[in-house]
Order: sequence, then structure tokens, then C-alpha cells
Amino acid sequence: MQGLIAIAARRLTPPGFERAMVRRRLPQPPPSRLAIWARRLAIFSLPVAALAIIIERAGLLEFRPVLATFAAALALAAIAILLAIAALVVIWIDGCDGARYALAALAIGALMLAYPAYLGVKAYQLPAINDITTDPHDPPRFEAVARLRTREANPVAYRGPALYERQRAAYPDVAPLAANVDAKTAYEAAYAVVSQRKWRIVDARPPQAGRRDGRIEAIVRTPIMGFRDDVVIRIRTVETGVRVDVRSASRYGNHDLGTNAARVSSLIEDLDEAMTPDKGEQPARKAQRAAKSLPPAQPARR
Repeated sequence: MQGLIAIAARRLTPPGFERAMVRRRLPQPPPSRLAIWARRLAIFSLPVAALAIIIERAGLLEFRPVLATFAAALALAAIAILLAIAALVVIWIDGCDGARYALAALAIGALMLAYPAYLGVKAYQLPAINDITTDPHDPPRFEAVARLRTREANPVAYRGPALYERQRAAYPDVAPLAANVDAKTAYEAAYAVVSQRKWRIVDARPPQAGRRDGRIEAIVRTPIMGFRDDVVIRIRTVETGVRVDVRSASRYGNHDLGTNAARVSSLIEDLDEAMTPDKGEQPARKAQRAAKSLPPAQPARR
């Protein structure tokens, strides 16, 4: 009786079912250890980068330790990419599992390195400048900001004509603003623009007729890392109204990647818009600034 049951079961079993069951019982090959470690390193690079940003924005450490921490995160991401590539080669040859781990490591590593690679290209294309001014003959001075800089920071003194020649070659549109308004109006407009940008104002002195220039010193944070840059705005009375000069300098590092020049240009445009009642005059004034810089103004008596 048992034999008849066995024969009937074999006849009712679909062809290849037994072979499929045997294959299902076979143990799956273990995932590639290279792929596992690649994903671990890629994931670990994310909190390391976040830690560097948090430390800088909170002001817990100086520039060099923060930069070293962020560089370590980029190094982890680069190692993860190399391990992921090696893991994919092993998986292709041996047929082991773990391709999804390796691909995840590649994606995270590429995401981590994409923006620094873009900055590296910009650093190669632009000159190494960290201090931009609209008046190289009498650059606005950092006074209140100078007391906040540490010994590791860049010097506050402007480095002279050689630096300006590189600035003029790279950023010819950086020029001062001349406006046909009084110094008090210009100062109030500049203060409003700086406040609207949410910069940290550390010193603000309104102008005094015939005695003192108007000055605003502020600290600016870069968008991602939160590095501190320093800005000073000077409002000086001239024969035709006022002349506004701006200086923006990186507190650390020899290369600003064009950040200070872009900041000065955009600030001058915002100040021009705030001080010019007739909006039709702005394109002509912008073209005038781009064509040439204004002559140096005579220092006011202090």
C-alpha cells in the first residue's frame, strides 16, 4: 500500500519540482566583506562630516581641527569608494552576494565628494585670494573685527598692490559705489541691507559731517561649513554725494574660491538699489562700475 502511495505521489509531482527544492535548500553565498566594510565606512563618513560642521558653527574649536575633521570624513568616503569598486570586481569573479552594499557605498561616497570636487575645480580656475576691497589705495580697515581674530587667523592688514592686481584680473567688476545722497541716508541704507542679510554686526558708527566716516563691521558665515568671513563697509562724503567702499576677507585660509568677490559685488548692487530712488538709473550705474573703478577718495579728518 505504501509503495502505491509513493508511486502516485511521484506521478503527481510536477517535473523539476524536486530539483527546485534541492536548489532552495542550498546555502546562499555570504556577502562580500569588502562590500560590507565599504558601506560601513561610507555611512560613518556622514556623521563625521556633520560633526565638523556642528563644531565650526558652535565655535567649539578653531579652523584647523575643524578642517582636519572634515578632511577625515572625505578620506573615509574615498576609501569607501575604493573598497566598493574592489568588492564589485570580487563579486563579478566569484559570484558572491553584496552588490547592493557596494552600490550603496558608491552612492554615499560620490555624494560626499561631489561638492568638494566642485570646489577643487574652482580653486584651480581662480587665483588664491582671500581679501577683496573696492579701494586698494585706502582700504577700509578692520578695527572691531581685528580684536576678535585669533593668532591662527589671517592678518587684518591689506597686502597691497600685488594682491589688488590679482583681484582686478580675476574680478574686474568689483568697484565702489557712488551715490548722490547724503552720508546719513547712505549709512542707514547700508545698515538696513546688512541687517536684512542677517549678518552679525559687531561695530556700527554713523558718519559725522567733516569729522568721521560711517562704518559698519560685520561677521558673515559661509552657507555649508559656517566659516567666518569679515566685512567692513565705509561711507565717505565726496563732492558728488557719498562713496561707499566695501572690504570682505576670509578669516582663515589662503583661497576664498571667489566667495568674497561675489559677496562684495552683490552687496554693492543691493546698496545701489537701496540708495537709488530712480530704478532706471541702476543699469547705467552698474555699467559704470564695471567699466572702471572710481578714483581714491581723500580720507576724512578724524
